[in-house]
Amino acid sequence: MKQNAPLKHFTQTALQGLFGLLPVVIIVVLILWLYGKIDLLVNWAFRLVGFAPQKHEFLWFLLVIIVFIFLLYIIGHLMKTRLAGFLESLLEKIPGYSTIKDIIGIFNSSKEGENQVLVVAIRGFAAEGYNIGLMYSQKESIIKDHYTVTLSMSPIPNGGYMFEVHKDNIYVIDTATFDDNLQYLLSMGVKSFAQIVQMEPKPLEELVLLTQWLTKHQK
Repeated sequence: MKQNAPLKHFTQTALQGLFGLLPVVIIVVLILWLYGKIDLLVNWAFRLVGFAPQKHEFLWFLLVIIVFIFLLYIIGHLMKTRLAGFLESLLEKIPGYSTIKDIIGIFNSSKEGENQVLVVAIRGFAAEGYNIGLMYSQKESIIKDHYTVTLSMSPIPNGGYMFEVHKDNIYVIDTATFDDNLQYLLSMGVKSFAQIVQMEPKPLEELVLLTQWLTKHQK
């Protein structure tokens, strides 16, 4: 086991790096793709008016940057208008669009409001004990006073189970984050949750009940 410890540590750290890098890579690829399209457009415009782009490289580059920034401004402005809402209403008719949008929202750097991901403890499925899971939404389930809790698999967290749990059986670990839970799953329990969040183990009574958390944060 000790011989495998460095390999496990390397694998876990590499996976965390992958999850952290993916949003950045996607944004960079999108920017490069958009820049390439604008570059082709400016090249075409130069040739249309009789300029040779190769002889005006600085002007070409400057114009591409100006058009790119202006396009981003237009897109950002449209996101605040009714047009954005109209386009989104059309996209929501595509099967799976809303689900994909919600999943992307989970990995948003902002974990506040409706998009906040809570790390919670719920009564276990053995005779005794508790399980650590995630609440991706604080909206009440179809069953009154119940909320949806997801228990992910270990060490590959892209699968798991969803449960509708009564609010009196849900305790919020308010010092923990989505990333802490991911590290816990990847460690397969080799590292305790207390080690991961760097705090001393607490009695259950010191954790925050979901009802208390909702009262504090939904005023």
